[in-house]
Amino acid sequence: MGDLKPVAFDIETSGFDSESVITVAGLAHQLGEFLIVNTDGQCVDHTELNRAMEAHSGQHLNLAVCPSEQDLLQTLREIGDDHLDGDRHYLTAFNGETWKGGFDLPFVRTACVSNDVAWPFPDMAYADMFDIVDRFNTDDVHDLIGVYNQLIGEETCDPFDESSEAVDAFRNGDWEALLCHNLADIRRTREIALLAGEYVAQSDFRMKNLNPPER
Repeated sequence: MGDLKPVAFDIETSGFDSESVITVAGLAHQLGEFLIVNTDGQCVDHTELNRAMEAHSGQHLNLAVCPSEQDLLQTLREIGDDHLDGDRHYLTAFNGETWKGGFDLPFVRTACVSNDVAWPFPDMAYADMFDIVDRFNTDDVHDLIGVYNQLIGEETCDPFDESSEAVDAFRNGDWEALLCHNLADIRRTREIALLAGEYVAQSDFRMKNLNPPER
């Protein structure tokens, strides 16, 4: 890990099967947050939504409103190119990709293949916080919200009790609630990563390189 700073990543999806699409992708780093929402062609007042999310964020936030999953992925790739630096950052998520599975990164890979979009995280190191939390005593709690509440416990902007509510929010066009849920999750993940950086041995981070071998 060394001097690398964590950039937290999280996605929301329209479901969990192979036909589902990414509805939100979020990134949080030391300078602020990026949120990308896929409205599936629905009309959205970008200015009003951006104003609402800036109020929830309270710091520098960039919001991109995209009409499709392909546009979301292309925007994610552009953000990666412009704002992620493999010499200064490492990517992290909570159960985004572990040695035995994970959700976010496998889902993004399949979506990139389906939409013919290049992999958005070349030259990035990755460490999953799901693999780190067993270095703390969390009473066998292993979900993001439970771990966060035990270790940090600050209030968040999350309007949902269950992550599955994000699926209904997308279907109903409740963009503010959907984005607030993602914003809360990337903040939780990054705060856990920062805490782990202070208390967990560097060797326990199990870093791997996300750069594909064929480029």
